Amino acid sequence: MRIYPAIDIKNGNCVRLKQGKFNEITIYDEDPLQTALKWAECGATYLHLVDLDGALVGNTVNLEVIKKIAQKISIPIQLGGGIRTMASIEQKLSLGIQRVILGTVAIQDPSFVKEAIRRFGKDHIVVGIDAKDGKVAIEGWEKVSPFSAVETCLQMKEIGVETIIYTDISKDGMLSGPNVEATKNLIEQTNMNIIASGGVTNIGDLKALQQIQVEGAIIGKALYQGFLDLSTVIQQFETR
Repeated sequence: MRIYPAIDIKNGNCVRLKQGKFNEITIYDEDPLQTALKWAECGATYLHLVDLDGALVGNTVNLEVIKKIAQKISIPIQLGGGIRTMASIEQKLSLGIQRVILGTVAIQDPSFVKEAIRRFGKDHIVVGIDAKDGKVAIEGWEKVSPFSAVETCLQMKEIGVETIIYTDISKDGMLSGPNVEATKNLIEQTNMNIIASGGVTNIGDLKALQQIQVEGAIIGKALYQGFLDLSTVIQQFETR
């Protein structure tokens, strides 16, 4: 199971939100690059970056910060937040980003995802499924679509997507444990590579996710508040 330390960027700062609410924000570092370097030094083998401003407005806002991190960090990076055009995908990959995460655009226009995979390859395209009461949320979690997480994943699988980042919004930033049951159901129903996101707080949470065979786990607030030590977690859970 791969461990993905999360760096959420808003107004150029490294932040965390609570349940995706933009008015419930905590700033952890005014220089996200320093955070990225710290996670790399701890042994991270992949970074999870999100442009929160971008997710809200539909295009990349914190490009300079992202560019800086991509230039200075040698480990692979996956990036999400407002990536909704082919030009935007191409731009991110040319910066050295390994994988782009498509969210809102994947729900609104699955044919776009299909074309993106054709152009850039399935290894560079992952889809973020963010669920609120089992339904998929879009546009920075501000709107909820009528589609269930399972049916959306199956639709993505049909067009060539192999990896899904699954977030239960009610758990995100709450330090209340991940939604293991919903994640397990998603894995069993779709047989896709599922990266779990939201709520990971302790070693027990990671053990539970490992048992249901997630591809990886994204950890945010628990690292920033010292509930988990990244070096220890990587040594214990990553299969090399």
